[in-house]
Amino acid sequence: MRIDIITVSPELIQSPFEYSIMKRAQEKGLVEVHFHNLRDFAVNDYGKIDDMQFGGGAGMVLMIEPIDACISKLKAERDYDEIIYMTPDAPTLNQRTANTLSMKENMIILCGHYKGVDQRVRDMFITKEISIGDYVLSGGELGAAVLCDTILRLIPGVLGDETSALTDSFQDDLLSPPVYTRPADYKGHKVPEVLTSGNFPKIEEWRTDKALEITERVRPDLLED
Repeated sequence: MRIDIITVSPELIQSPFEYSIMKRAQEKGLVEVHFHNLRDFAVNDYGKIDDMQFGGGAGMVLMIEPIDACISKLKAERDYDEIIYMTPDAPTLNQRTANTLSMKENMIILCGHYKGVDQRVRDMFITKEISIGDYVLSGGELGAAVLCDTILRLIPGVLGDETSALTDSFQDDLLSPPVYTRPADYKGHKVPEVLTSGNFPKIEEWRTDKALEITERVRPDLLED
């Protein structure tokens, strides 16, 4: 998989890719991540990439010309399965979306900034828009990092135990059950006996019951389907 990230602030987003799972995915050669500074495609020598919005109003808007130049350059080099725009006014990221995107080969992620991008960018280039929640960040960089983390950990070979990702919350529209490790008794707080019984059918039954219980209490909306 190859991911090209277009950003106004490459320094802000590069750091998460230098650690943990996302670093491992790259070191294993399972994914390539490339960062593109939008200012390299500015419309003048002063690095201009934004302008005031037509009709007046507060906030600057990312111009179409630099974005067009960057995306066109990338598309001339290879085909892309998705061109994603990170923006709060979009469908919220969920595990199903992450699962689908983890099977793609090449993606471009455009990070919004300021008041957003010229609407014509969205009309002409974007194939999918994603939000990470009902709130506004200073830019789409942190959202893009979140998106990439959700995707890369699903690629076979990235995690040490590939079944781990399949038992995460939301994979089956349920939240995960409680987990425990040693010691079995800590200051009188004991691990449920079923988990130390060795009776694996009973353990799975307990985990399913707890997952349903927690989901019903915390996210009942997940059970509506």
